[in-house]
Amino acid sequence: MRLRSLGIALATAAALVTIPSQIPAAAAEVPLSQGRIATSSSDENAGTPAAGAVDGDNGTRWSSARTDAQWLQVDLGTSATLSRVVLNWEAAYGKDYKIQVSDNGSSWSDVKSVTGGDGGTDTLDVSGQGRYVRMQGVSRATEYGYSLWEFQVFGTSGTGNPPAGDCSTANAAQGKAATASSTENAGTPAASAFDGDAGTRWSSQASDPQWVRVDLGSQQDICKVDLSWEAAYGREFTIQASANGQDWTTLKSVTNGTGGTASYDVSGSGRYVRINGTVRGTGYGYSLWEVAVHTGTGGTPPVEGGGDLGPNVIVVDPNTPDLQAKFDQVFTQQESNQFGSGRYQFLMKPGTYNGINAQLGFYTSISGLGLNPDDVRINGDITVDAGWFNGNATQNFWRSAENLSLKPVNGTDRWAVAQAAPFRRIHVEGGLNLAPAGYGWASGGYIADSKIDGTVGPYSQQQWYTRESSVGGWTNGVWNMTFSGVQGAPATNFDSGPYTTLDTTPISREKPFLYLDGNEYKVFVPGKRTNARGVSWPANAGGTSLPLSQFYVVKAGATAATINAALAQGLNLLFTPGVYHLDQTINVNRANTVVLGLGLATIVPDNGVDAMHVGDVDGVRLAGFLIDAGAARSDTLLQVGAPGSSADHAANPTTVQDVFIRIGGAGPGLATHSMVINSDDAIIDHTWIWRADHGEGVGWETNRADYGLEVNGDDVLATGLFVEHFNKYDVVWSGERGRTIFFQNEKAYDVPNAAAVTHDGIVGYAAYKVADSVNVHEAWGLGSYCNFTSDPSIVQHHGFQVPVKSGIKLHSIQVVSLGGKGQYAHVVNDTGAPTSGSDTIPSKITSFP
Repeated sequence: MRLRSLGIALATAAALVTIPSQIPAAAAEVPLSQGRIATSSSDENAGTPAAGAVDGDNGTRWSSARTDAQWLQVDLGTSATLSRVVLNWEAAYGKDYKIQVSDNGSSWSDVKSVTGGDGGTDTLDVSGQGRYVRMQGVSRATEYGYSLWEFQVFGTSGTGNPPAGDCSTANAAQGKAATASSTENAGTPAASAFDGDAGTRWSSQASDPQWVRVDLGSQQDICKVDLSWEAAYGREFTIQASANGQDWTTLKSVTNGTGGTASYDVSGSGRYVRINGTVRGTGYGYSLWEVAVHTGTGGTPPVEGGGDLGPNVIVVDPNTPDLQAKFDQVFTQQESNQFGSGRYQFLMKPGTYNGINAQLGFYTSISGLGLNPDDVRINGDITVDAGWFNGNATQNFWRSAENLSLKPVNGTDRWAVAQAAPFRRIHVEGGLNLAPAGYGWASGGYIADSKIDGTVGPYSQQQWYTRESSVGGWTNGVWNMTFSGVQGAPATNFDSGPYTTLDTTPISREKPFLYLDGNEYKVFVPGKRTNARGVSWPANAGGTSLPLSQFYVVKAGATAATINAALAQGLNLLFTPGVYHLDQTINVNRANTVVLGLGLATIVPDNGVDAMHVGDVDGVRLAGFLIDAGAARSDTLLQVGAPGSSADHAANPTTVQDVFIRIGGAGPGLATHSMVINSDDAIIDHTWIWRADHGEGVGWETNRADYGLEVNGDDVLATGLFVEHFNKYDVVWSGERGRTIFFQNEKAYDVPNAAAVTHDGIVGYAAYKVADSVNVHEAWGLGSYCNFTSDPSIVQHHGFQVPVKSGIKLHSIQVVSLGGKGQYAHVVNDTGAPTSGSDTIPSKITSFP
């Protein structure tokens, strides 16, 4: 009990947990939640169960374990339209928390966020619909857990059976296959805990942790688990569920178990159920006479994995008739279709293709289906040029090439792209020209894990980043050519030229990709590399393959509810080419989940919801898709890790690769925060976060977005960071020990006047700001450009703002005035020569301080 453990005076204790006076409801309205089944992430002890917060008695309460990420949820029995939630807090209250709703108890949507709460009674007006309602704690106000006298949900209920009727009395686990981490001896196997015989048991070795699990045989809704302990019981343990027997979701956490027989109401789904013991109650192992698993009878059927790839994925082989015509048809449609809805992915089966010239327009991707690039050999070209824009390649966005080899017809392939056009895992048996025909303007770009046998010629390219590749040579460049882990890269010459070269990339993990294993589609998920140099193939060391059956293949008509249900049951996501409007946040909360897009699949959050939230878990891979802000303002388009995340993911970081964000251009779009990284150790490997400067719905307030990238997690690495045109800071870095290798930026063109961006006594928000609280940060190859077309008289104070500390180091930094449309007074803080005139000459600093 909390008061006895504190050892405080009785009077003080009484003050801490004074029972509030009974306050009658104004109209005797009975909450929808009263008397319903309630579950929680944890209970402080047996006297403070979840049910204590929904029993209508202000003298009983629920309280949790003493950590932040705790929750209490109630099953209303049927879907209801919600109007109000009332929380009557005990002294241990939530300072920051969310009210969430769900149709299935697994996939949650926020309906209210509370920050800076002061306890007492919180009456919250809400609008939403769902069967399950949850208080999700974010941060506590005291050192104790969360504690609620009452959790009341009001609204209009639909019709349906009481929740108790949905949970079967049958034991779904009886007689099913069981395994365990260990057994004490041959007479106490795992199967004995699931055989329906109270006289047989499973027991483990005498060590922590230990587990026993059962395979239910299919994905099922799990609503209750009964445990019958032998004398050797678990004092601390979790009840977990999994779709695949590898990635586990905690349904219940028990911290003060007393053994005997106990029943736990839970809410979740899975094929596998596991009792995972972490602290034993005796000196022996864990021992269970029986484990019974009860499943729901009224749930929705599981989401199926696998299936076809939809109409916009074009799969070809060397014998495909009229193959050139297929490429030409898509290119004709997409060449200048910059803000259209067309999305296409070409997938090329292994083999040799002769005489092909695959020209790529907007939202068109081409990929080989081999396990290695040389499995798909093109005697021909993959071409990006700028004829549609009069030879200007600065708007050749949103297209990609991956995982194939090509032998250009004339010896050199042309890849004249700008931002959001990755060139990954390609073997060019010849040279590579990064400029358009006629050497017009170009503003790119990104190469990774590629081998170019000949010379790469950037020519008119203003900037470029190349990672872990091999080149036969590199000629010239304009302002910022940055390399890490590239064999054959030129030496650093930033004091007199454009080059910044790092011998290796400190940490990397290549992007997941689709391939064919015989006739079966699989996704290869490469492993982490440390201090890498050169390509990762053909060895592909450290990677794993996932069959397509473990992916929900997202196609036209998919809803956010179905996507979240698929994630909740343990599936990964493969978005096929298309535009997906979503009315709920996509919640990725399982470790090692892969979310992979084909053909620049595009997610649009409607009605002001956030597009995607990723939990603070290990190893999530986000890759190959575009998030396009909706017309109603979203708070955050992509969030990785909840605020305050602090788990260590160094061994298995989350990666964000070729994930692009756009606000405006295809129509009005609004967001306050674009990409927020709260998880430690995350890797951002190539992103373009863009507040549109052209297209539809563009204006200082029309497509307002204050912040581009915000990094709050520690030890985050960004490789290939493109962020442009935000109303305030383009990048704000608040986590410790952050690193950036290559940064390209343009400040917003449409700043109406200097007053609109004046703050703290200076004109203009820095393109890249490191917070004053940070002690260690390092970055290489950084450029910020201004083009203040609305008011060319604006003089931006600096491009970069960092605290002056020994642990803060910037290398190869520059600012550029584009044709004299505005100027910079300094490069970093108050250091660096101003730009001047209209000659577009960089002002540089080789190192700072």
